Amino acid sequence: MERMQAVYRAYFADVYRYALSLCRDRVLAEDICSAAFLKAMESIHTYRGDNDIRFWLCRIARNHYISVLRKQKREVVMADLPEYTDQVDVSDLLADKDEGEQAMRLLDALGEPARQIVRLRALEGLSFRQIASLYQKSENWACVTYHRARKALRQQMEDENEA
Repeated sequence: MERMQAVYRAYFADVYRYALSLCRDRVLAEDICSAAFLKAMESIHTYRGDNDIRFWLCRIARNHYISVLRKQKREVVMADLPEYTDQVDVSDLLADKDEGEQAMRLLDALGEPARQIVRLRALEGLSFRQIASLYQKSENWACVTYHRARKALRQQMEDENEA
């Protein structure tokens, strides 16, 4: 029990931020986070240790969020994103306050999982391998999805700046 309390103290903020970025609702994020830690405590024996425990906890939170969506009969739709480009660095955009606010607003308009992948990569600093592990997809999938989302953000910013 003491070990789980240490894990909770060490990773609560990360899991909460991740849950909040999934649902964009503080109360729901707290519920997701609580459920994730409860599930982790119940199934700690299944943790193999091949990944950072933070990623395991985030995967549990993500799975719980998906369950919540299913219960609410909502669908998470992935946007049809354009092809890869390397002309925009999202983390640079987010560093500039005005462009950062615009980028965050446009990022919120992206479909799932593109929005989450950009946040995990640009804001949380996760590698494509870690992102792929969270989604149980290939590293290439994470990379392509990220770069397509970047291109979509760049195009949306150009369109808004021209208007």
